[in-house]
Amino acid sequence: MTKVLLIDDDYDMIELYKPFLEKHGFQVEAAYGSEEGLEKYKAFRPDVVFCDVVMEHFDSGFVLVHRFRNLIEGHKPFIVIFTSTGHETGYRFSTQTNEERKWINADDYLEKPISPNDLFQYLKEKVLKQH
Repeated sequence: MTKVLLIDDDYDMIELYKPFLEKHGFQVEAAYGSEEGLEKYKAFRPDVVFCDVVMEHFDSGFVLVHRFRNLIEGHKPFIVIFTSTGHETGYRFSTQTNEERKWINADDYLEKPISPNDLFQYLKEKVLKQH
């Protein structure tokens, strides 16, 4: 069973995605901030992480995923920056090049909001094919 960790300070987003993904066979844990996200990451050892950028600070998600990358030796989950920052600021992140992926330290980037069905399709196409 694929383990998914959702990290977002928006409770409504978590409540939208968590039961939907569970219904489709994923084991899902949720965290509502950076520190809780770090603890859940260490204990849960997810296969996939969706991490919001703006939580306690404007860059909380970026800082958190940087911490994840070398935290557990041999554990390399698929990490997705998951944010509405682009809608709010007009700035779009990208993971098209190795340099961009290295800068945000994530495997991919998704703009919120995204429908639960589209998130499920994304997981099937991007993650499940790789495992």
